[in-house]
Amino acid sequence: MTIPRTIPIALHTLDQMMPMHLVLDGAARISHAGPTIEKVFGGPLVGRSAFSLFELRRPRVVRSMDDVRAMGDAKVYLRLKDGSGTTMVGAVSVLSGGNQVLMNLSFGYSVVDAVARYKLAGSDFAPTDLTVEMLYLMEAKTAAMEATTQLAHRLHDEKAEAQVEAMTDGLTGLHNRRAFDIQLDRQIARGGMFSLMHIDLDFFKAVNDTQGHAAGDAVLREVARVLQEETRDTDMVARVGGDEFVIMFNRLSDADMLNSIATRIIAQLERPIPFDGKACRISASIGIARSVDYDTVSAAQMTADADEALYMSKNKGRACATLFQAPPQPSTALGRGD
Repeated sequence: MTIPRTIPIALHTLDQMMPMHLVLDGAARISHAGPTIEKVFGGPLVGRSAFSLFELRRPRVVRSMDDVRAMGDAKVYLRLKDGSGTTMVGAVSVLSGGNQVLMNLSFGYSVVDAVARYKLAGSDFAPTDLTVEMLYLMEAKTAAMEATTQLAHRLHDEKAEAQVEAMTDGLTGLHNRRAFDIQLDRQIARGGMFSLMHIDLDFFKAVNDTQGHAAGDAVLREVARVLQEETRDTDMVARVGGDEFVIMFNRLSDADMLNSIATRIIAQLERPIPFDGKACRISASIGIARSVDYDTVSAAQMTADADEALYMSKNKGRACATLFQAPPQPSTALGRGD
């Protein structure tokens, strides 16, 4: 049995099996091109010179079709002359009769960039081309990375929300005791002057007892609004107990200014707070401690002194503010109640 050395192959078969092939005539002009290589160049290639499309990198001795035919079956390395710098590898074979050359091309190591650059898909490659498997792997990897990124963002957002919730008073939206303690420690570590204003509501228990806890909650939310309105963005307002609040004034220690703020807060809180057709009436007692009054600032000592000044205000008849002064100087009452 004699095995034929040549077999006929239809061009559409070449297109399917080798979608990146070129058939060159004796003048190096393209007589047929696969669909994918035409997609790379953005249009039909028939009639164009191969030397106008590619720069031959290896072997460099090839300058004409005679050189190509002289190579016989060989491997060549090319660079596209489209300004992209894309490199390709090709298998060259001289067809029967020696007048035509078949060149089958591949992107080689640059396939990942080329697929993105020329918007190629798996259908642009032969079914047996390993590039198809690589594209599937790339898609799977991209999908996995996107899912991982989305999960990381979601976990980050959930963590941030949890941290905010852990530092926030659920009823008033103010900072809570934990957030205040952390910020106070940071403030002391940074240095610089600041003041604490400890506020306890007067007659709040009577509101809860006579009008119910819903009325008490409404009062606490209104107190939070007033305190935020009377402070700056750089200050910190926290609810540290049932009806206890603390304001940390950043870079503020002037006694007259603190007195003015305390007086305004007391006046605002003494206004009747409407709830369910009735008026809730409260006031506030305030104790103040300033960092400038200490040689060494201690969070525990400063909060204890602000608390002591608060109870001095209570003992003076409530609805007033007292600035703490270390012994032997007596504490000085500020605001109403003098």
